[in-house]
Amino acid sequence: MEAVFSGLVVELAGLKLKNPVMTASGTFGYGEEYAKDVDLNRLGAVIVKGLSLRPREGNPPPRIAETAAGLLNAIGLQNVGVKAFLEDKLPKLRRYDVPVIANVFGESIDEYKQVSEILTESRGIAALELNISCPNVKRGGLAFGTDPETAASVTREVKRVTDLPVFVKLSPNVGKLSEIAQGVEAAGADAISLINTITGMAVDVNTRRSKLSTLTGGLSGPAIKPIALRMVWEVVKSVRIPVIGIGGIMTAEDVLEFLIVGARAVQVGTANFVDPSITIKIIDRLEAYVKENGMNSIGEIIGTLEDE
Repeated sequence: MEAVFSGLVVELAGLKLKNPVMTASGTFGYGEEYAKDVDLNRLGAVIVKGLSLRPREGNPPPRIAETAAGLLNAIGLQNVGVKAFLEDKLPKLRRYDVPVIANVFGESIDEYKQVSEILTESRGIAALELNISCPNVKRGGLAFGTDPETAASVTREVKRVTDLPVFVKLSPNVGKLSEIAQGVEAAGADAISLINTITGMAVDVNTRRSKLSTLTGGLSGPAIKPIALRMVWEVVKSVRIPVIGIGGIMTAEDVLEFLIVGARAVQVGTANFVDPSITIKIIDRLEAYVKENGMNSIGEIIGTLEDE
């Protein structure tokens, strides 16, 4: 195993990561799928595909559409379910020296709690990430993350059933993001991940139909990076817990931008589809950046934006 470059080590909600580069849920499968292209041992953490209480088939195709500088997806949170993940997927990940973070979602607060409790009782999960962009079936389909009280309730209830660090992944499709961030912080969140995808649409001019079976989908990729960067900057200023930056990261320079505005770590998503080995290339470039600039630690640039 390659030696860890200590200059990239970061602390995140009680976790010590080799570097600030993690994989975004839904873009890296269950980790093992990328093992032939990526040395998983070198990653800061692997965040696996979102897990639900029972298996989900997701939405019917077409459910991916390429856009200018981005990607629309309407996968529908397809996954094998938490029990199959623990039986079939997690044992393979345990062979690697990398923290495994489980992304959790549900259609009710009780489902979030059940999945979180099952994962907490297993061996090999370093933290939980709550996807609160999901529809709350008991509230007419309104996403958990669009309402400060509901977002806080999910966080609070999950914290009651786990002793693992809990990250809350926020939706950008809201009006008062900082208010929601403060709500989940007060409810006990250990860190905040943002942003999730932005609702978008693409139309086939020949058929006059949406390019997605669900009409709309989530936009990711370089097109959303300026929006994500601004939202991370705003939330960093409004909370005391660590913030994890997500959105359009393709290069080490993109990572540095998120760190400069205050993110303590990042997640690489859509870029994994463009280049399966992109995370390692980013890590290599970050190592070079630290050395070239005579820094002892990548942490020296976190939150150093000169905004006055």
